Amino acid sequence: MAKKAPRRTAERILEVTLDLFNRFGEPNVSTTLISAELNISPGNLYYHYPAKDELINSLFDRYERSLSELLNASDGVRDVEDAWFFMHTLFELIWQYRFLYRDLNDLLSKNRRLETHFQWVLKNKTRAIKAMLDSMSRSGAVSIDSREAPATATSMVVVLTYWLSYEYVRDPRRALEPESAQVALLRGAHHVLNLLVPYLEQGQRMHLLGLVAAYSNSTVET
Repeated sequence: MAKKAPRRTAERILEVTLDLFNRFGEPNVSTTLISAELNISPGNLYYHYPAKDELINSLFDRYERSLSELLNASDGVRDVEDAWFFMHTLFELIWQYRFLYRDLNDLLSKNRRLETHFQWVLKNKTRAIKAMLDSMSRSGAVSIDSREAPATATSMVVVLTYWLSYEYVRDPRRALEPESAQVALLRGAHHVLNLLVPYLEQGQRMHLLGLVAAYSNSTVET
């Protein structure tokens, strides 16, 4: 059997950096720790990424690309079932890059590029949620006044953006550990979609309650 070609060092550096940032938080991870984890010299690390900000920016670029692809599917959401899957997938992506949300304020205060790009992220999320609401309205799943839709979309984006911060505050020692992912993501999807309850058609409202109950029974308390 032919041996697999070794992964490029730059790729390995990003993978390990993402894991360390997620586990310990970006402020607590130095380039020395990253190079030690990779068993490479600091000089080798600096050759590929001359500054820690370049590691952060490269990881953010990956997140931004994946997020754009996912959000472009928002206008295909027709009902609660679609919305549940869409929100859960969105939270999975956020979880994959959770260091960005865990240390968001600190990162934005230090990194001008992230500051401007995250403003775009918020706008793109809001645009996508509005598109989702429009699509669900056309299909009859929700009935919402056009004057209420923008504020509702913004509220949903606020929960999306700060949900992991809430999880972290309620359980700092375990909230962002891998074993907590399933419960945290289900709770997040539930509470974002709960903002739609006043506008859902009766059958859709009952379906949402059924989805929450079904997933709750397979996890811990929501």
